[in-house]
This record gives sequence, structure tokens and C-alpha cells, in this order.
Amino acid sequence: MKRKSVGREHSMCVQPSFIIGTYDENGRANFAPITWVSSTWDTDKYLIVLSMNGEKKTKRNADKSGMLSVNLVSTDMLKMMDSLGASSGADASKDAVAHEKGNTLDVPTLNASKWVYECAVTQVVQTGDTHTYFCEVKDVTVDASIDISDETYDLTALDPVVYSGNYYSIGKYLGKIGDFA
Repeated sequence: MKRKSVGREHSMCVQPSFIIGTYDENGRANFAPITWVSSTWDTDKYLIVLSMNGEKKTKRNADKSGMLSVNLVSTDMLKMMDSLGASSGADASKDAVAHEKGNTLDVPTLNASKWVYECAVTQVVQTGDTHTYFCEVKDVTVDASIDISDETYDLTALDPVVYSGNYYSIGKYLGKIGDFA
């Protein structure tokens, strides 16, 4: 295979899309679409790692409260995601979307999301205007119709939005690790 250089500006980091939820000091929910989300493992706990750039009310709320929800975006939530991303929480309320308080933490969770993490921030690393949050997962709630009994659940049932400069979805299940060795 022959490859060509396309420069440093091109990024092909395929990322799931999430909407991050926080409460402000007045108890009002705020939500921000974020695609810089991943996971890692600390000695004895599962961590969600996410980065928020620039001035965001959700970022300020997470810094103050130390808690946030991480709501997976499915294709039926794209209109909501774009709407939440088109306005600033500093200028307009973002609590009109259907949400409820988390099961374990005082965080707003989106009713429409099929997979939600409730997280406590354990560490923040700042790089310029970006804050990267390492968050301990305190609870995960999943749509009751999703079968996760054997931990090999079908991602197509979640219908997640994947971002890499544009929005995509997952089309089909291919197999698990070792099926192609």
C-alpha cells in the first residue's frame, strides 16, 4: 500500500458522540455535546476521560461540582445534539430537553439517551483552553431494551452517532476479538 502525506490538520480520530450534563449553582441543568470522550483504567476503577475546549458553562459547572453525566448520542438524538451545540449555556437555558436526576449522583441525565454514565471528576489536566477530565464511573444506566447480559451487546442496538469531522452511524456487527485470527 502506498500512502501520501496530507498534512497535520487532517485528523481521523473516530469518536463516539456524547452530551455532557451538569447542574449549575442554581440547580439548572446544562448540556454540551462533546466528542472528545474515551475511557481508561486506574488501578481499581474504570474512568471516563473527556476533554472540553473553550468557554463552556458545562465546563465551569463540572469544575465547581466535580460531577457530570455522559449521555451517549444515538441517531434519533442528532437534532437535539445540534440544537444544544448551536447555543451557549451562558446566553440561553439548556434545560428544556427532557431529563431527570441521576440514580447515584446529582447530575442531569437525558431521558433520550440509551447509555448514560454518572461520573465523579477525580483529576483535571489543563492544556491551554482545554480541560481534560478523568472521571470515575459511579453508575451506568442502560435502556431496558438493550441486552447486556453477556457483555457482548450489539452496538447497533444503541445506534450511536460516531464523529470524525462529520456524523456517522454503525452499520453492522462484524465479530469479536479472536474471530478473525
